[in-house]
Amino acid sequence: MTPQPHMNGPLRSDDEKGLDFARAWVEFPDPADDEQVFRCDLTWLTSRWTCIFGSGCQGIQAGRADDGCCTLGAHFSDEDDEKRVAGHVARLTPDIWQFHAEGTETGWVGVDDDGERQTRRWKGSCIFQNRPGFEGGMGCSLHILALREGKEPLETKPDVCWQLPVRRTYDWIERPDDTRVLQVSIGEYDRRGWGPGGHDLHWWCTSATSAHGAGDPVYVSYRPELVELMGKQAYDRLVELCEERLSSLLPMAPHPADPAHPAPRV
Repeated sequence: MTPQPHMNGPLRSDDEKGLDFARAWVEFPDPADDEQVFRCDLTWLTSRWTCIFGSGCQGIQAGRADDGCCTLGAHFSDEDDEKRVAGHVARLTPDIWQFHAEGTETGWVGVDDDGERQTRRWKGSCIFQNRPGFEGGMGCSLHILALREGKEPLETKPDVCWQLPVRRTYDWIERPDDTRVLQVSIGEYDRRGWGPGGHDLHWWCTSATSAHGAGDPVYVSYRPELVELMGKQAYDRLVELCEERLSSLLPMAPHPADPAHPAPRV
């Protein structure tokens, strides 16, 4: 899903805040694994970001707002990811997948310029994306399948799709006593998460004020995804820490795009 780098410097719409600002991180041991610690961005996880696909999303490519972040298709994290998705694709029907005929007859997997496998792009966007006006519903057909079957969308969609805009990274930390611990970071998937080409995106939601300020904080609205990424015990501990932060009269380092807790001017 990495776009090509923009050679003339970063792009950012007027709706977006900058990438560099103070963040409140918390680190805690994984209750389920003594050799692992979590490092979580409370600034992001307690922000009131929400997906505004179809209701104000400007899309990552100019002129294709209806694509949201699906314009480039989705890279598979590994063979297991692709195999899992294939099992769900087999249950898609023409009434919920606009391009069912194309996908089943000529394939739904493609490769990028580097030979990496991904969902195929068709007519300018991911082949699983139903376009506006389709009777089965606009948006990801795999997402629609999950809702129809009473499943969480993370069960049917490629890993990168259901994880966005939460980003999980791993780092082995060498401690002074010659021990090592795996640090798992849970944070915001901002423009930099896409690599150098992320600055070339037409628009990105996590820094946009229009995608903040409504609904539950991210740690609540993304509960299923965070439990899958962290495990239930670690997630429960995260909830405690997030609630402690929100109970503070003046939470340190609020997200600058969140109008409920604007960052101070500097």
